[in-house]
This record gives sequence, C-alpha cells and structure tokens, in this order.
Amino acid sequence: MTEQDFIPKPYTNEISNGKTSWKSPSNIALVKYWGKKDGQIPANPSISFTLDNCTTTTNLKFTKLVKSVEDYSFDIWLEGKLKIDFKPKIATFFKRIENYLPFLKEYHFTIETSNSFPHSSGIASSASGMSALALCLMDIERLLNPSMIDDYFIQKASFLARLGSGSAARSIEGPIVQWGMHKDTEGSSDLIGIKYPFNVHEVFKNYCDTILLVDKGQKQVSSTVGHDLMHNHPFAKQRFSQAHKNLSKFKNIFAEGNLKEFIKIVESEALTLHAMMMTSHPYFMLMKPNTLEIINKIWAFRVQSKTHVCFTLDAGANVHLLYPESEKSIIDQFIKNELVAYCENGQYICDQIGFGAKKA
Repeated sequence: MTEQDFIPKPYTNEISNGKTSWKSPSNIALVKYWGKKDGQIPANPSISFTLDNCTTTTNLKFTKLVKSVEDYSFDIWLEGKLKIDFKPKIATFFKRIENYLPFLKEYHFTIETSNSFPHSSGIASSASGMSALALCLMDIERLLNPSMIDDYFIQKASFLARLGSGSAARSIEGPIVQWGMHKDTEGSSDLIGIKYPFNVHEVFKNYCDTILLVDKGQKQVSSTVGHDLMHNHPFAKQRFSQAHKNLSKFKNIFAEGNLKEFIKIVESEALTLHAMMMTSHPYFMLMKPNTLEIINKIWAFRVQSKTHVCFTLDAGANVHLLYPESEKSIIDQFIKNELVAYCENGQYICDQIGFGAKKA
C-alpha cells in the first residue's frame, strides 16, 4: 500500500449539495506512539483500545461553489459556537489531504462538531474529531464515486484522519487497532490503522476505562512539539525498539488473557512516554502531584485487593484506569472511596471498549 493508492481517478458523478454526519470515538494507546517522521508517519508502531462513550459528532454540510476558490471555503462550529481560532488547523488539514480529495476547493463546507465529554475536560479530542471529519469527507467522495467499496472507504478514512492527527488513524474502527509497520503483523502499515488481526481472549473484549480528570487545563506543550523533540532525543532509538518488542509481546498476552503481563507492559509504556518528555531538550513534565498520588493508590490497591486494575497515561496529567469488566463493581467503589479526591472538581468519565465510528 502506498500514498498513490489513495489518489482518486476522475469522479463519475456530480453533486451540488448535501449533508452527512459521523460519530467517532477517541482511543487510548497501550503501546504509545511518540515521535513522527514527515507526512505524519509514526516513528514506532502503536496499538490502542477504541473507546465507546468519549466521542465527537461532526455534521458536515456542503454546497458547490460557482467557481473553485484559491483557498478553502469553510466555517467551523463547536458546541453551537463559531470557532474562528480552529480554522488554521482545519486549513492545514485540507492542504495535506487535497491531493487525495481534489474536490475540496469546489465546495463551501459548514462543519458543526460537538463532543460527548466537556470540551475543557482534558480529554484530547483530536483523534475523535479528525476521524469524524475524515469520514464525513469520505461520504462526499463516495457520492462522487458510487462504485467505492466499503474496505477502501474505511482504509482511506484512516489514511486521511492520520494526516489530521496521527492517533486519529486508530479511531475509525475497533475494538483494538494497530497503526504502524511491524514485522510480526501482516498487513500493518504506517499509512493507516488496521483492526488487530490476531486472537483476543474474552477478558479483553469488554475492558473498562475510567478516566480520572486530574487537570482540565491546557497542556504545557502541544503534542506536535513533543513529537518533534524525539528527533534528537538521546534515548529515541532505544524507545522505538522497546515499542516494537512490546507490540510483539501483546500477541501472546491478548491470546492467553494474561492480565499480569498486560499490566506490566501498559504501565511501563505510560511511564516511558513521560520519561521521554522529562529527558528531552527542552524537557517538560505533564504529570501533576495528584497523578502520582493516584498511581501509588492504584499500586497499593492492586496488591491489597488482588484485582487487575492498572493505569495508563496520555501526554497529560489525567489517568486512565483500565480493568476487566468482571471487576467493575469493586473498582467503582475504589474510585469513589480513594481516587475521586484527586480529581479536579471530583470529575471522572466512565468508558469501555467500543467498536469504532458510526453514522450519526
């Protein structure tokens, strides 16, 4: 598979206007993607759980222009409010994908987007938002090319979403998605996310993720800047090798339902991600004191309760609490008794594994 596979042939149909809508989920990486090459190509492969409740719904209206424009014609609304400050990011996205969607300058687009989680909750919405927009744009291309098959539609949506936000490549499908070339995974690609192709034990098919909102403020450093700091990082080579090895280990872990080994890798990956930030130049720390308090509480509770709760982190202070559905009642009580005090305004979000984007 190459980029050329996603450049369309001349369209066979014409359409003057219309609308479409998609609801797309966020995802939480188990093996982290940190560092990228030109063209939104990951420096290492990653794998994630697709979430179910943390979603972005995007409504896209489109109207054919009398004459194609030099730039792109669009308005973007978030939660019913016009967001002029979002336009540069969308314009950059359109510029990256224009070669693959040549109709972009022929229409005016009205993009209306909303999140199922509070906008200021500290949950990254780029994966869900960019994947939802990519799917809406693919709906337009399928109208222009009605012979498009479903597999191609999904692959190209992931390809386009990646060019908006790398992790968005993993939000098109579910429940487990791998993105990035890996020697042990046939069909893996740096260009798209693929549904995990190997056996998965029943215990991992209804896993829970409770997101503890430690800090709802804006991050100190953007993910783009953080990724760029991996270019000259003294430990980059070792980190990329570690990610490949951990991804190989997941094949047996998922097949056997080995929760102890799952916990070891997931927590190590989370801490490694933050270690790379703390040892880059310039260095930075996104964990907060309450992040560390929660981690220590989890470790103590896991020993005392003999449960299989563990944590992972994104590039921020919030803690994702992962655990089997069979342990939900005891973990819920643990959260209420011991962890909610460390959440900003006592807020947390209950989620679980989901199965990808849906037409809204």
